Amino acid sequence: MPAKKVLKLGLPKGSLQESTLKLFRKAGYHVTVSHRSYYPAIDDPEIQPMLIRAQEMARYVDYGILDCGLTGYDWILEQNADVKEIAELNYAKEGLRPVKWVVAVPADSGIRTIEDLNGKRIATELVSYTKRYLKSKGIRATVDFSWGATEVKPPHLADAIVELTETGTSLKANNLRVVETILVSSTRFISNRKAWKDKWKREKMENLVMLLRGALEAEERVGLKMNLPEKSLKKVLSLLPAMHSPTISVLTAEDWYDIDVVIEERLLRDLIPKLKSAGATGIVEYQLNKVIP
Repeated sequence: MPAKKVLKLGLPKGSLQESTLKLFRKAGYHVTVSHRSYYPAIDDPEIQPMLIRAQEMARYVDYGILDCGLTGYDWILEQNADVKEIAELNYAKEGLRPVKWVVAVPADSGIRTIEDLNGKRIATELVSYTKRYLKSKGIRATVDFSWGATEVKPPHLADAIVELTETGTSLKANNLRVVETILVSSTRFISNRKAWKDKWKREKMENLVMLLRGALEAEERVGLKMNLPEKSLKKVLSLLPAMHSPTISVLTAEDWYDIDVVIEERLLRDLIPKLKSAGATGIVEYQLNKVIP
């Protein structure tokens, strides 16, 4: 019998782990992680997942130890990995937004611009990329690897840091000021180039990415249903900023319609009162798991 085909998938361990597992659940994949194992269980026998730190993921995908994986664009650049980027998936530890790597210094530091880093000492986890970035700017500085708690290094252990931030809260709490953003990063689904050429693996990855994208599309959208009389139809339709044209169904009651539409959740606070005023009744908001274009 031919060997059973399996897709070796890397899932990020660490800060992205919980948000990634949540996204997989919404996409329809149930992943169970044991605290003592780096090999989670998944309810798809054709996928073999492994937990790997995001910082290392691109290297193992490049080597072919993993067929594919999810990691940050920043770590692909840091590893200088030769991988195929299949999709950008805009989610992070704390929400659906890109993250930034910034040069930060103490609030009272004399360093005001990136050029002021000449001759200075910088602490960061993103060593290789930072060195390349500074070199491209003609800046000579010492860049040290930081094993953690990078925010507390200035001013005694470093003149500046290059640190990852989503909200800037930690930087402010440590009395640090941003000098410059050197990289904006988001989560990427990457593939080993040889694996991407395998027809079966490629199709498996494409289907997985489609479902993950659909789950992300649904994160900030909801479904909205309502009934309305024919005289209100034109007015209600003018109020709906739909992704596509809403679904309109004729009800058994004469001259009444049912409207079903997908809409951004942030719009509902202002929209629902307007819909009610325009004649809509029986308005129902419901959650979505996936939105597939």
